[in-house]
Amino acid sequence: MTDLRDATVLVAGLGVSGAAAARVLLDLGSTVTLTDAARPPVVDELVASGARWLGAPTAVPGGTDLVVTSPGWRPDSPLLVDAARHGIEVVGEPELAWRLRIAGPDGVPAPWLAVTGTNGKTTTVTMLEAILQAAGRRAVAAGNVGRPLVEVVTARDPDGTPTFDAIAVELSSFQLHWSSSLAPAAAAVLNVADDHTDWHGSFAAYRDAKARILEGAPVAIADAGDPVAAALVAGHPHPVTVTRGEPGPGQLGVRAGALLDRAFVTDPAGEVLLEAGGLQVPGPHNTVNALAAAALARAAGIPADAVARGLAGFRGGAHRNVLAGTVDGVDYVDDSKATNPHAAAASLASYPRVVWIAGGLLKGADVDPLVAAVAPRLSGVVLLGRDRDRFAAALARHAPAVPVVTVVSGDDDGMDGTGVTAEVTTARVVAAARELARPGDTVLLAPAAASMDVYRDYAHRGTAFAAAVQALG
Repeated sequence: MTDLRDATVLVAGLGVSGAAAARVLLDLGSTVTLTDAARPPVVDELVASGARWLGAPTAVPGGTDLVVTSPGWRPDSPLLVDAARHGIEVVGEPELAWRLRIAGPDGVPAPWLAVTGTNGKTTTVTMLEAILQAAGRRAVAAGNVGRPLVEVVTARDPDGTPTFDAIAVELSSFQLHWSSSLAPAAAAVLNVADDHTDWHGSFAAYRDAKARILEGAPVAIADAGDPVAAALVAGHPHPVTVTRGEPGPGQLGVRAGALLDRAFVTDPAGEVLLEAGGLQVPGPHNTVNALAAAALARAAGIPADAVARGLAGFRGGAHRNVLAGTVDGVDYVDDSKATNPHAAAASLASYPRVVWIAGGLLKGADVDPLVAAVAPRLSGVVLLGRDRDRFAAALARHAPAVPVVTVVSGDDDGMDGTGVTAEVTTARVVAAARELARPGDTVLLAPAAASMDVYRDYAHRGTAFAAAVQALG
């Protein structure tokens, strides 16, 4: 279905992206019906604009032409199963946005440069946004980060021209599961590690959802150091890989500390994109993120000097390896965004001696390989959250000499995990980490797990950590 002006569309899930989809559809002239598990406040606004609230039905109403679903709705949700049973197409907000793109003066919609991966998506997309803007493009990061795509692709300036001429798009596996026709100008799969198997049902299904980003893209990019991601692009007509080592032909990599392009140049020696020491965010994983962002930009024809300016000016996002403070010779680093073992491994690899703050909701992931790999770096561990016992068991197997402190958190005392309980829990965690740390150590919040057992989200967790560190000083 491409013409939505006379269609009846059911929007399932009214978070940020669902509400944005409903607004755009109403403006387009669609008949919009709304459903969610509970009635959020935005329903009143949407109903006033012409939508109809259905409550929480388990079957799709008759006459529905299309269902637009939130990433939070699993494929086995009764409503979505019913839609499939009746042959009603289900799409996510990114797929809807792709179909609603408006063309610029040249008759072509703004290209999408798309990124997925278990970790590093947001950093890479915001790096790419910075590069594109340094090149003078009217670019924005959107999708799983920033503004909903349906708003971005339909945004117009007062003269009627599209507001954006390039879009750096972050896509999650949930969003890609419900996408069928996306064709970005270039696409990157950064890495694929064990995560979200509770939603997808298996690692293979999770991997295959990630791979959808490559199907319509003329250029496919991956980290050569990640075997799953590298295998996904290997059979593509135009594969490009990035490496932290010396790049070969068709790669971007590192030579004497400088970022080098040997994929999008005619000179076999390559072209320097960023001189040594120019990248301001720490860690080998951020070198990979920068190379992937550069590869996407180069695929879009962005010159090397703009890549250099964009990357050199990039300072990273909140709760991603951010120094929260230094107390008594100990650095306290907030990487609350490390919400799975793969992300935590990358973070831990950035520091030689760590007091690790870990725990939360593992979402079905196996923490044993992570603990075994990082055990030599650990000076101590502080655990919190619902799945802390699984961390404790892994530490007992792989790091029995490392001191471990467990802090009872809000999920244990019947409270909702927000407000005072979360703040007090975090203060206790930071105090315990201070007792374990010695000058030269890094106290690292890289929980390897989701946050919603104790906190509202990973940002709340990171903010509480930073406040507790400031209180130490």
